[in-house]
Amino acid sequence: MAKTKLFYQEKHAIGLDISQTGIKVMAVDPKKWLVQGYGSIDLDPAKMQEALESDDEDNSYLSDHLTRLFRENIVGSLPSNHCIVGVPTGRSFSRTFSLPADQEKSLAEAVEIEVSQYIPIPLASLYVDYRIIERTDETIHVIMSAIPRNLVDSCLRACRDAGLRPVVVEPSINAVARVLEATEEGHLSTLIVDIGQASTDIAVLDRGAIRVSGGLSIGGNTFTLDIARKLGTALDNAHQLKVINGLAPSPRQAKLSRALKPSLDRITVEIRKVIRYYTERVDGEAKIEQVVIVGAGSNVPGIGDYFTNDLVMPVRVASPWQKLDFGQLTQPAKQFRPRYITVAGLASVDEKELWT
Repeated sequence: MAKTKLFYQEKHAIGLDISQTGIKVMAVDPKKWLVQGYGSIDLDPAKMQEALESDDEDNSYLSDHLTRLFRENIVGSLPSNHCIVGVPTGRSFSRTFSLPADQEKSLAEAVEIEVSQYIPIPLASLYVDYRIIERTDETIHVIMSAIPRNLVDSCLRACRDAGLRPVVVEPSINAVARVLEATEEGHLSTLIVDIGQASTDIAVLDRGAIRVSGGLSIGGNTFTLDIARKLGTALDNAHQLKVINGLAPSPRQAKLSRALKPSLDRITVEIRKVIRYYTERVDGEAKIEQVVIVGAGSNVPGIGDYFTNDLVMPVRVASPWQKLDFGQLTQPAKQFRPRYITVAGLASVDEKELWT
């Protein structure tokens, strides 16, 4: 008599980070933080924006590049086609709110009210999820996340067309928080500033959850353009000035600081908005215990000191890369490593988070 397997071991899902400027993929053994495979591919931002916002099922830009990435750009191997998909945080909405404990039965209605009051997109156009993250005898604390349906649908459709099986979708900042929890004293109340190539995501990580997030369309590419315009130099040279000199003491420090200041000031304004929301609406007695900068745009010398002075609180550039063990695999070049922090967080999701 043939045996029927009632239990089987799922292969661990890979991480897939989809942004407007590129796609990253990584497979990690989360018990050892051992990287089994990884890869990336750059995208045309304008075409990618159209692909993410389009309801046209014939728009194959994203699926074509996913297929190319898996066919041509993988270092090592990927053990599964199941994937955790990270979508741009700037297109998502995360908020924490509280309710009296005796109103828990009305939680779904309370979430709808929260969406209608604070999210500028109709509820019917959003995927909304929520969970209770803390409770006392008197109060329940709820975290709510919402993402536009057309964004999620476009990503899932492209994944399936490329032969992948998406199992979870989450904002990319959640994945960054997962890595920081494991590497950068993430048990502390942490303000995360994730400076990507095209955008900056800002969030508060507190007691194991993202309590509030925000962001703006300024990133490392913006810094390069600022330097090129203000100093009248070519983009290649502007990039070199950014990553070699940046805001650190040098004969060019004054000129580079003046070039970068308007964009950096806009990031500071958004940081203060997120902090204000967190302290006023989430926990009036809470205090930010650390501020960390990550992301592809964090490779500007002196950027931590700049925000330390501007915010009047200690700020540092985080270095979670050392947590990853690449074994015998060739590692990405040093200047590209920050790009993989998000996808490492996606790939390190605990299976219990998926199936419980």
